[in-house]
Amino acid sequence: MDTPDINAVKAYLLDLQDRICAGLEAEDGQARFEQDDWDREGGGGGGRTRVMADGAVFEQAGINFSHVEGPSLPAAATAHRPELAGRSFQAMGVSLVIHPHNPYVPTSHANVRFFIAEKEGADPVWWFGGGFDLTPYYANEEDVIHWHETSRAACEPFGEAAYPKYKKWCDEYFYLKHRDEPRGVGGLFFDDLNEPGFEKSFAFMQSVGDHYLPAYQPIIARRKDHEYGERERDFQLYRRGRYVEFNLVYDRGTLFGLQTGGRTESILMSLPPLVKWKYNWKPEKGSPEAALYEKYLQPQDWLK
Repeated sequence: MDTPDINAVKAYLLDLQDRICAGLEAEDGQARFEQDDWDREGGGGGGRTRVMADGAVFEQAGINFSHVEGPSLPAAATAHRPELAGRSFQAMGVSLVIHPHNPYVPTSHANVRFFIAEKEGADPVWWFGGGFDLTPYYANEEDVIHWHETSRAACEPFGEAAYPKYKKWCDEYFYLKHRDEPRGVGGLFFDDLNEPGFEKSFAFMQSVGDHYLPAYQPIIARRKDHEYGERERDFQLYRRGRYVEFNLVYDRGTLFGLQTGGRTESILMSLPPLVKWKYNWKPEKGSPEAALYEKYLQPQDWLK
């Protein structure tokens, strides 16, 4: 397996964070990201967390870069790779979650990351992971198709099998087992990518990162001025509860950060500032809220 260029990965990730922040600031037109540079307690790396709050479009948007290292991989990283337990590690990535004010603008998430695990007397083991997914409240088919068309475009240079594979993986990963429902309408998810070699694996990770803004910005532009009232806002806050449940129960990045003693404020920046839970709530039959469950929270081929 060829030797990874860690510095090139880090330079790309820092630039990606800059570009996404600039694109979202332009879309908001009012608020700006505040940067919080941090070092990991006890040493072992750090990062820069950027958060934009109470903007014209975005209620809260968090974009985090981190580069951390430690003497032993945590359980979240070795659950599927038990042979790596006990190895020292470096992990770096950009992770973001965007929570708009307007219920007609979906929440979105993206993450691209790189791991390397090392052990004296053995070759280093490295891999890439990441993806992006969309969580609408009042979904629009035009938006969902655009999201998946852009997902497919990110995969096209890497063969016909890439998009169906990583689209299916996304549908399966962003699934709330205890609710028996998907978190949203999917996108792309990949992990443990190293088989094509460093250059091709790195190129794929870059393509996913580079396609996030083209996937999301047109949706923001189309929906950010859509009129809404208390009913739509109430449903948005209720559905945000599902987002919180997934991130705290299942999300590998959240679990990895907490298990490695990461910076809690940066790890939990993915959570929305306001959220509701209601006991045994069901949407009214034939309502716009019911359409989310009946049409959009059904994994399907959006490009057929």
